[in-house]
Amino acid sequence: MYYAKLVLRNALRHKLRTGLTMLGIFVAILAFGLLRTVVEAWFAGAENASTTRLITRNSISLVFPLPITYGERIRQVEGVTRVSHANWFGGVYVSEKNFFPQFAVDAATYLPMYPEYLIAPENMKAFLLDRKGCVVGRKLAQQYGFKVGDVVPLRGTIFPGTWDFVVRAIYDGADAKTDTSQFFFHWDYLNEILKKTVPRRANTVGVYIVGIDQSSRAAAVSAAIDLGFRNSLAETLTETEKAFQLGFVAMTEAIVVAIQVVSFLVIFIIMAVMANTMAMTARERLAEYATMKALGFGPARLVALIFGESFAIALAGAAAGIAATFPVADWFAHRLGTLFPVFGVSRHTVIMQLAAALLVGAVAALFPGLRAARLRIVDGLRNIG
Repeated sequence: MYYAKLVLRNALRHKLRTGLTMLGIFVAILAFGLLRTVVEAWFAGAENASTTRLITRNSISLVFPLPITYGERIRQVEGVTRVSHANWFGGVYVSEKNFFPQFAVDAATYLPMYPEYLIAPENMKAFLLDRKGCVVGRKLAQQYGFKVGDVVPLRGTIFPGTWDFVVRAIYDGADAKTDTSQFFFHWDYLNEILKKTVPRRANTVGVYIVGIDQSSRAAAVSAAIDLGFRNSLAETLTETEKAFQLGFVAMTEAIVVAIQVVSFLVIFIIMAVMANTMAMTARERLAEYATMKALGFGPARLVALIFGESFAIALAGAAAGIAATFPVADWFAHRLGTLFPVFGVSRHTVIMQLAAALLVGAVAALFPGLRAARLRIVDGLRNIG
């Protein structure tokens, strides 16, 4: 008990200095947590990808479509259990700033391949029966106020014209990591219009989603699919859903690396500030440490006091920073809209924040602690007065 009292009294001896140091740690830990959350949000799509879903696209680029006839041939590959297809739509809702993912899908086969999308059976039935119907995610519905029965007009960019869709279902996520910011409608409806307006673009799809029986066979099934279309007019590239998602992350790899570097740089800076604070504290107390040694306090106890004070300051500031990370992240998630479909503070981020605080406390106390342990009583008493 007396040890805790000594640590507390030492920490509060210079209240202004301690307060400013804790404020610095609070800001650093908060910034570190937010930056790590951004990095995790960047990789969320890849981390949540299924191990039993493959994506088949044109080997040249996603810009080039694949014939609708490829679906049956893919279905015949050994190990394939399900096949569906989708097209990126790229429409504009009201203005360009209202960006959200829109896909024309084969509703009967696409949504069953994503069990993480939870849709009420009656709403799913209504969607399947309405060729202009659409399904929107809960996050998207909350952001724009969509309700079942609402008409959502989209101005086409890839597919010109004004397209009106009726919200027939709102899907929820199986957990907090599920992307609920997407918009799905019938590929048949899109294809029907294209046959009338741009026949050469009809009967094509952007990607095939392939379900397999075992994740261990992903490489073999992918190779078999691509082999079947080798030397064709539209050769394919098949990869796991995770690899497909990481391909998009790779396009912005420099940004991700920069954010990661900044997040650790913030911790390094506050570590230097904290170390300077503890060094000043130890230098001012050399006479006290010498007196304590003369009274029988061993080097280990002095080191324990210094480390205890450093950890107390670091953890107090970190606790406030960690607590503030959650509401600030929620505020950012609301402001960012669908830019990051999944944006939340994970347990891993909290553990990293806590570990960073402990590291700052330990490094800051290391050299002052060694100096106090090696201090000779005579040298310390010379500092009196």
